[in-house]
Amino acid sequence: MPVALPRQASPPLRPLAAFRGSLAQRAYGSLREAILELAVQPGSRLRKGEVCEALGVSRSPVAEAVARLQAERLVDVVPQAGTFVARLSMDEVREGAFLREAIELAAVEAVAGSVTEAGLAELARSLRVQEAMVAAGDEAGFYAADAAMHEALLDLTGHRRAAELARTAWVHVDRARRLMLPQPGRIAESLGEHRAVVAAVVARDGEGARRAMRHHLGQLVRRLEALAAERPELFSD
Repeated sequence: MPVALPRQASPPLRPLAAFRGSLAQRAYGSLREAILELAVQPGSRLRKGEVCEALGVSRSPVAEAVARLQAERLVDVVPQAGTFVARLSMDEVREGAFLREAIELAAVEAVAGSVTEAGLAELARSLRVQEAMVAAGDEAGFYAADAAMHEALLDLTGHRRAAELARTAWVHVDRARRLMLPQPGRIAESLGEHRAVVAAVVARDGEGARRAMRHHLGQLVRRLEALAAERPELFSD
């Protein structure tokens, strides 16, 4: 049985109006966002009654949403005990990073060989946004710009499902890496790694782009392994 961390206040959930679909789909979107953004801490208990009250819905949509989250291994449902936000797993982080690396290394090499001037302009804009976030010390803003640049690279391959597959592989890594945002100097280092990737793409250097992306993604797993040793209460393994 999971051992719950000390109880925290009801998590701030974005209202259902911010999401699309049925009530269950919107409840799922709100809960999933709160879990991925660590508005609810790994290991904490998720009380369905409080979620229903916060979202203004009955138990049925919330139960359906929780079932989907359980299938994604984002929550643990323990009979007679309750529903808990799943602790992070370094095994899942490593697996997700392995799959994402396979997709992104192939993508960045392909983009380096075929990128258009419009694509290069898009990547340059992304770097300028990231630079502004670093200058402002806006870690959350940088996080969003970082994700947007990776998606832009995947979209530039022309393969419609590339970004979707990468997002699916990255779910558990995405949640874990948010713990790293407060690390001093990390967003500036990430910006430097992104610049190296884009520079290789601009030079039409496919192998160089692969090396730069492999280095960038490898830094993340290395840092998360160190974090797991420092914060074992957040990890299941």
